[in-house]
Amino acid sequence: MDLGLTGRRALVAAASRGLGKGCAMSLASEGAAVAICSRDGEAIEAARDEIAASTGATVAAIRADVSREDDARRFVREGIETLGGCEILVANAGGPPTGRFDELGDDDVRSALDLNFFSTLRMARDALPAMREAGFGRIIVILSIAAKQPISNLILSNTIRAGLAGWARTLADEVGPSGITVNGILPDGVLTDRVRSLHEDRARREGRSTDEVIAEVEAEVPVRRLGDPKEVGDLVAFLASERAGYITGTFIQVDGGGYRGLF
Repeated sequence: MDLGLTGRRALVAAASRGLGKGCAMSLASEGAAVAICSRDGEAIEAARDEIAASTGATVAAIRADVSREDDARRFVREGIETLGGCEILVANAGGPPTGRFDELGDDDVRSALDLNFFSTLRMARDALPAMREAGFGRIIVILSIAAKQPISNLILSNTIRAGLAGWARTLADEVGPSGITVNGILPDGVLTDRVRSLHEDRARREGRSTDEVIAEVEAEVPVRRLGDPKEVGDLVAFLASERAGYITGTFIQVDGGGYRGLF
């Protein structure tokens, strides 16, 4: 299936590893030119080189911390300037700290909002004019299953992801007439460094090995394994494509069947 991504320009945030890198790799594999960012300059340059070598695509690396307003906006501006436009934005960022309500203060909440909420709003605000100019746009927000099914000890993520989902659903209505779609991805059980660290944290709390905890989690997933970041990336590539033009305002789980609800 030709997704019609050849020559499209995509910005993928927090893409030095994990879900962001998986998304950038899939988009580049389908022919898109990609700009990627990370707060770690060496790591994002290494990711650029790997993606470019693997796909033959144009890949630009920009050092930026999207939790900072200036950096989030600069990433979009520099990405648009380097690629000559932008039709696709994959809004991604690392997860906020773990913890219970009585362990976290207002500063923790503010930092989490900057990382996971305002970063997306700021990037979208600067990317939308380029999408309107192109007459084609795809905003894909990397959320978490926590937006639909709260996860223990992740009160910051549970709260902010749900709020961001509300923003994305409303934005889909506002920008649809301009040929722009907005969708959210709800990953769970995808083995990124972040997920592994959560399993390690649980293992320490329970006095068990990380391998034991992961094996227990895998046994509860219908497909009996954890996911690969590229499996999220491949869905993102489809949602970014011409073929997905009638899909907007949706939130799609990538969880191996782990979510048990009907809707």
